[in-house]
Amino acid sequence: MPAATPTSRSDRQRPDTTVVRRARKVDRILAETYPDARCELDFADPFELLVVTVLSAQTTDRRVNTARPAIFAAYPDARAMAAARREHLEQLVGPLGFFRAKTESLLKLSAALVEHHGGEVPPRLEDLVRLPGVGRKTANVVLGNAFGIPGITVDTHFGRLVRRFGWTEETDPVKVEHIVGDLFPRRDWTMLSHHLIWHGRRICHAKKPACGACPVARLCPSYGAGPTDPVVAQALVKTQGPA
Repeated sequence: MPAATPTSRSDRQRPDTTVVRRARKVDRILAETYPDARCELDFADPFELLVVTVLSAQTTDRRVNTARPAIFAAYPDARAMAAARREHLEQLVGPLGFFRAKTESLLKLSAALVEHHGGEVPPRLEDLVRLPGVGRKTANVVLGNAFGIPGITVDTHFGRLVRRFGWTEETDPVKVEHIVGDLFPRRDWTMLSHHLIWHGRRICHAKKPACGACPVARLCPSYGAGPTDPVVAQALVKTQGPA
């Protein structure tokens, strides 16, 4: 099946005003609940963010943050990483799992940056998604957090929450990105992503959401998917992202 093709706003049905109001209220409450919400991957520049986002697949941000200093001490930019010895890079990436595939992605990604962009990370979605191993999710993380260009990051947490909130029933990440984007001003997209991802990691878990401790419970049509007793629910709440 071919990948979903993004449609323009003019081609999509206008969202229901009730859904818009409820969605924006949820985001306001989550913004108050998580005033420190941000990208939980450590990075110093766009290249580092691009690399650590690629490395974060199938592992936790905390593990990537632990491995990050050694990786960039050895290979601080795209030119250095493109010339890396595969065996050494694999050794540095090893603790993160799938180290051979991830090393291959980093080598190809860095080489493409050197060949096509002078070693710099391009600040355009169209250019980013042409890079090896970079999809829309990774591209939007980089755009929103390294360049200040609004983007919606549809990871597993984001997708789960927007469906639980009743904002969309879609499961295709591209469709979710555009449907949810229509509910909010573009300037809010990056922080919206952080708010939902933080909430998904801390309270609205996949298997047992802490419904009885949820600040947006009264606005959630999925209330009751997890324990509603406040004491039981509070025991499920995580104070930080996954270890």
